[in-house]
Amino acid sequence: MNGDMLPLLSSAFLIGLLGSAHCIGMCGGISASLSMALPVGSGYRWRQLSLLISYNIGRIFSYTLIALVLAGISQLAVKRWTGLALPLRTIAGFLLVAMGLSLGRWWQGIVAIERVGKPFWKRISPLSHRLVPVHHGWQALLLGALWGWLPCGLVYSTLAWAIAQAGQQQAALIMIFFGLGTLPSMLLTGLAARRVERLRQHLNLRRLAGVALVLYGLWTIPPVRLFVMRLIDL
Repeated sequence: MNGDMLPLLSSAFLIGLLGSAHCIGMCGGISASLSMALPVGSGYRWRQLSLLISYNIGRIFSYTLIALVLAGISQLAVKRWTGLALPLRTIAGFLLVAMGLSLGRWWQGIVAIERVGKPFWKRISPLSHRLVPVHHGWQALLLGALWGWLPCGLVYSTLAWAIAQAGQQQAALIMIFFGLGTLPSMLLTGLAARRVERLRQHLNLRRLAGVALVLYGLWTIPPVRLFVMRLIDL
């Protein structure tokens, strides 16, 4: 991993960490059900943690797989139609801006893009029902892998940004770090989880993160970046 990737990966991690309130709403119920399915007894906490880790490994694997596939398609398309590179980066930038506005709770229009994946999810979701209740790690792993395809504006926006990068490896790494950023909210329970939730839900913190993401998204848009650089040169 070269030094140029570090800002991208750290940004992806922060997007996952700060945007994971959305993850709790979308996937938190599944995480809770994994714990409820286990009988309380000796080794309960370890079995609970094992299922949660397996589920999240499966979920992050799906994010990575989707990134690899879409980035590959994107690369082929750009090679054939070289003019696509600029529109793709521009779209990715605007989606980051929309994500920032969502994090700051100024505008929730980003949820509209979730409709794109709903027809596909309708075909996949029945498979997940066969894995519930979850009693074994392999069930949790498969359930996470299926649940990773759930339509989610936060995931879609990060994916668009990821595939706008140089190649498949970069896109996959970005989605891995994004997934890792969502882990604290998906794993922590009890008092520690409530403290993390209060910190993450703090409006000023969310707005600060939202402003940072909006600015980063604008900088990602090539015409905006060119305009700013010309202003600096004046």
